[in-house]
Amino acid sequence: MKIRLSHADGRPLYVQIMDAVRSGLVRGTLRPQDPLPSVRDLSSSLRVNPRTVSQAYAALERDGVVQVRHGKGTFVAPGVRPEEKERPRLAREVARRALADASRSGLALPDLMTALRELDRDSHGDGRKEDGR
Repeated sequence: MKIRLSHADGRPLYVQIMDAVRSGLVRGTLRPQDPLPSVRDLSSSLRVNPRTVSQAYAALERDGVVQVRHGKGTFVAPGVRPEEKERPRLAREVARRALADASRSGLALPDLMTALRELDRDSHGDGRKEDGR
């Protein structure tokens, strides 16, 4: 599991970790019952306080995304269905950040929607994404 944190991002670091786990579920790089890195290993690799990782894991556990098996580690919960729960939650977070950024730039929702539709149309106009796939 690859996580990149940004101090320039307005979200707290623990929320960025949570979103990275959810994104892994949506993309399929994480699956039910997969192990997550230990708090110590992840905090070391991300260079954050272990409490930050613990806070993210605890919130994900409250949401039913992961489960802690004492003495064994933290794992993606067996019943997680990313299509039903995690994809909409992740989409809302992305939308929330886009709206906040648009607002800071003096743009309103209709401006953002128009730009999104144009980008979507441009990226799918010939049936291929912008990167040629």
